[in-house]
Amino acid sequence: MAAEAESASAKDTGSQRRARLWGSRFAAGPSRAVEEFTSSLAVDRRLYREDIAGSIAHARMLGTAGIIPRADAQKLIKGLQGVRKEFDDGHFDFVAGDEDIHTAIERRLHELLGADVGGKLHTGRSRNDQVALDLRMYAKNAIVDIGATLCRLQAALVRLAGAHLDTIMPAYTHLQRAQPTTLAHHLLAYVAMLQRDFDRLQDAYDRTDIMPLGSGAATGSSLALNREMVAKALDFTSISQNSLDAVSDRDFVVEIQAACALVMVHLSRLGEELVLWSSSEFAFIELPDDYATGSSLMPQKKNPDVPELVRGRTGKVIGELMAMLTTLKGLPLAYDRDLQGDKEGFFAAVDTTQECLEVLARMLPRLEIRRDRMAEAASDPALMATEVAEYLVRKGVPFRRAHDVVGKAVRRAQSKKVTLAELGLDVWKGLDGAFDVDVADLFDPRQALARRHTTGSAGPGPVKRALVRASLSVRRNRQWLATNKTRY
Repeated sequence: MAAEAESASAKDTGSQRRARLWGSRFAAGPSRAVEEFTSSLAVDRRLYREDIAGSIAHARMLGTAGIIPRADAQKLIKGLQGVRKEFDDGHFDFVAGDEDIHTAIERRLHELLGADVGGKLHTGRSRNDQVALDLRMYAKNAIVDIGATLCRLQAALVRLAGAHLDTIMPAYTHLQRAQPTTLAHHLLAYVAMLQRDFDRLQDAYDRTDIMPLGSGAATGSSLALNREMVAKALDFTSISQNSLDAVSDRDFVVEIQAACALVMVHLSRLGEELVLWSSSEFAFIELPDDYATGSSLMPQKKNPDVPELVRGRTGKVIGELMAMLTTLKGLPLAYDRDLQGDKEGFFAAVDTTQECLEVLARMLPRLEIRRDRMAEAASDPALMATEVAEYLVRKGVPFRRAHDVVGKAVRRAQSKKVTLAELGLDVWKGLDGAFDVDVADLFDPRQALARRHTTGSAGPGPVKRALVRASLSVRRNRQWLATNKTRY
């Protein structure tokens, strides 16, 4: 019978095949133009492993629950495993009328097993809850994959910070030199950003980890489905509690895209600094040759294309988030075909974020750090103005008065065309009697950093402790990743 079904199927048109799946009430199948317009196969074909794994779990449950004969369930499972091998080996043939990955797989199963057996797979489910299941399964692993690459970038930043605990550089506000810091402290700021990103991904994972199958098209099923059995087989922690919500919920897609958008914003900020730091005006770093490009006209150029592209692709991920939110904002319950558009932007956001994390994780360890140039930029005595103000505070001067006094000293130095460090003690005392000879000791950036002891500050002690905390965070992140990856 299977051979006869396959032969008959080969003679069917694509529209006839589709009519067998959903078109019973139609006199004819859709036009070719509508077929092409409604097809999502080019986008969702990457879900084949999730779709087959979900169908295997569903078939096994149907047989165990006695909804279909166990023998038919076993045939379905074996047939689905065969279809998966065709995909894995690159031998699966799509045909005209394969509307999406779900119908393509079921069509092939009908060819292999015949309609009498193959037609039982869809018992107790709708494409609505099937699609929701596949996307959640994919999304859970996408979170883990992004998290793993994010951890690699965190680890690269931690290692680079550990190698530059004593590399002095300026901290900036408004892109103006502000106070001395270290490269380690600066890099650990990005580790902190990425940790928040990882935490958001974990949160999104929890709300993605809900099994929707059994919700049917909108209101569930009258059959005795064992939803808990399917959830356990597919590594879901819980099952959905409202069928209308389950088939139409794409909050988890929005959350993951929002997390990706923030990851990309942070990578864009890092990319911007790498662009600035590699310029002749800063000259803090040198990019590796194989992560830069030249100019077709100017032979001397070395362009920071990698960080520029990371910065540029951020807009794409943000845009996909806005598109998804706009799609959802006007949808009535339950499923609407608008939701077919949930995947293209989601896949693009996930892929782009993954690629950008990966390229930066590979590039950062190969940066050439110009310590002397950073130290020179941090040696301007003007960066110690706050040190002088706090010196007065320690002597009992109210901060606002101290701030005013040092501001006047800055103006005096500018008028004399000297640095703050070159103002004589008589000038300082003329501004405030609290100054003493030890004011001359305030202009060493390393000593300024050594005076910073509070948690989170740029002092040597706090930075070393922050480095330890960052290393522990990366380790904990990796432990979470190791326990949450599911292979289908």
